[in-house]
Amino acid sequence: MRIAFMGSPDFAVPSLQALIKAGHEIACVYTQPPRPAGRGKKLRNTPVHDAALAAGLEVRHPTSLKSDEEKAAFAALNLDAAAVVAYGLILPKAILNAPRLGCINLHGSLLPRWRGAAPMQRAIMAGDKMTGVQTMQMEAGLDTGPVYLTASTPITAEDTAGTLHDRLAEIGAPVLAETLAALEHSGLDAKPQAKDGVTYAHKLGPDDARIDWTKSAEEVDWQIRGLSPFPGSWFEIDQDGAHIRVKALMSHYIADATGTPGQVLDDQLTIACGTGAVRLSRVQKAGKSACATSDFLRGNPITSGDEVY
Repeated sequence: MRIAFMGSPDFAVPSLQALIKAGHEIACVYTQPPRPAGRGKKLRNTPVHDAALAAGLEVRHPTSLKSDEEKAAFAALNLDAAAVVAYGLILPKAILNAPRLGCINLHGSLLPRWRGAAPMQRAIMAGDKMTGVQTMQMEAGLDTGPVYLTASTPITAEDTAGTLHDRLAEIGAPVLAETLAALEHSGLDAKPQAKDGVTYAHKLGPDDARIDWTKSAEEVDWQIRGLSPFPGSWFEIDQDGAHIRVKALMSHYIADATGTPGQVLDDQLTIACGTGAVRLSRVQKAGKSACATSDFLRGNPITSGDEVY
């Protein structure tokens, strides 16, 4: 089929590559504009932008698709379909309706659970045991369209948002390719989403990141893993009279431990919570690189009975 691909972050790159491999004619790739990044604030392309250039594809990166000019330019592509994977811009109705088969989205949750911007992080933070990817027919509502295909995966105690992101990106690419292949031969029907069980994966903000040690160990563990590696949940330690911020990047909860919330229970950075405790295995001190807790403790001695905040 003749398609456009619309995506921006690393999550979308395997899907773009899968559609190239499947032999579709990719008329154009739409992605977010280059933005300043790094210490030098040089303009940096999105990962999809670079992947598209490497494949010799035309790339467009408008800041919005709302203008009549952008709508006309998209319609002029005469597409059979558009594949949308974490693009990051709102698609006006004229864009959604322009391709013959509409716009097909790959979403990183089991809809209607976790519609919205941060489904992978929110799934871990809520303690979900399962998640997955789904393809759906896009419509004007936020992730409300009918669903085509699904692939599920368990969320384990070893998963972070980073590991789950990578796994869903890899299992999602063939699901998107299979969806387009079936639609090409008119062999696939979309099923409406359930009306019950709707939740929203709101964009992550500063209030999500600070650890509240009065919460249960399970909740703290879910928060730590759900925000790792980015933006990272954090707490503070007292060092020479100053409070220094430390990110917690990996943890395991211990149900039967007891102590005052925020109290360090041993020499391995096990910290008491409202109920139970979490043992931190990977951390990052402000201004330093991430490291194993054992390495961190060699330069920042924190022992049993100390307190974190």
